[in-house]
Amino acid sequence: MRLLDTSTARFCHIDNAKQAVYAILSHVWDHIDGEQSLQDILEIHEYTQRNPRDIVTETDEACPAALTILSAKIRDCCVFARVNGYRYAWVDTCCIDRTSSAELSEAINSMYEWYSQAAICYAFLEDVDDSENPRAVNSRFRRSKWFRRGWTLQELIAPAEVLFLSRDWQILGTKDTLADVIEEITGIDREVLTHRQSLDAVSVARRMSWAARRETTREEDEAYSLMGIFGVHMPTIYGEGRKAFVRLQREILEHCPDQSIFAW
Repeated sequence: MRLLDTSTARFCHIDNAKQAVYAILSHVWDHIDGEQSLQDILEIHEYTQRNPRDIVTETDEACPAALTILSAKIRDCCVFARVNGYRYAWVDTCCIDRTSSAELSEAINSMYEWYSQAAICYAFLEDVDDSENPRAVNSRFRRSKWFRRGWTLQELIAPAEVLFLSRDWQILGTKDTLADVIEEITGIDREVLTHRQSLDAVSVARRMSWAARRETTREEDEAYSLMGIFGVHMPTIYGEGRKAFVRLQREILEHCPDQSIFAW
């Protein structure tokens, strides 16, 4: 597992998610302007080592100069985590080498565990400001695209603590304090959200229903994003299309005696 040092913007490796205390980011990818990758950050580090005078100097202690190489989203995540006492952060866009199919597959199979082992998960809602009440009937919080994405389902359920943050990194609430609202938005029982009820106690059909209205950019991710929800593992093969979901169903049937999957 690769973590980002929130002070130096350097990467460090750990063999097990339990070996470090870290914050983890949950967000919706920007497919228009793009996201900063592992290679982007490594290249910038190399450049600034060769040209140290080119790096912008920050006077704000909360944002060391090293963090200026990061994109706004990753930088703000590191700053927020650092101010709140976390030395390390994990961000999927830059902490996975997506040019390596082996590393990508391992990361996808490990992601539920990584979110569950995180000290805290920051759910960054870039389409929500902090000027409204999330509980309001027509609030932007309720309509956030974060609640419609496939990957954020496990990112909502797995962590013990989820902190919802506005586009300006202001606190909107926690998974516990907003559990009743989130249950209305997602259909996920608040007992599951707050870890008072285990996923194993929820039928396969019920868990599948949580993902029914969620979307993924890649067709295969409809299946891959649900592996952690059902506690199964399988190789990721981008390009297989709908076959990924067939393989997921087979894995579920192999590991779970619940026949409600047929009703689904």
